[in-house]
Amino acid sequence: MKPEGGKRFAFFTVLFLAYILFFPAPSGAHAFPDHSEPEVGGTVAGSIGSVRIWFDSDLEPLFSKIVVKNSGGQQVDKGDSHVDPSKDSLLIVSVPPLPPGTYHVYWSVVARDTHRTEGDFTFTVK
Repeated sequence: MKPEGGKRFAFFTVLFLAYILFFPAPSGAHAFPDHSEPEVGGTVAGSIGSVRIWFDSDLEPLFSKIVVKNSGGQQVDKGDSHVDPSKDSLLIVSVPPLPPGTYHVYWSVVARDTHRTEGDFTFTVK
């Protein structure tokens, strides 16, 4: 290899490394639940008023929702699922007073980076 070619190789190597350092690939982050009220698999005594899920990143309000169903598969929430206007990572839905039983929470969210995640969990009312 000629000395001139070695300099060119070194130049492009440095240029490539600088590009990687200053323009990292966009992260493939998704919004995942951090914690919830009621807790996943938890048991509550009495009425809860709402189901809340805190996520590890901000959510797109138009594309994020929670649905709560009873053991018979009937939707029991008030249909007002929304992202909290003061906390973009908190998803809330109101529920009426719930009789004792097991309830299934289904959530589907889109993070600000446009990645969709979804999941579900149960909780029990004594």
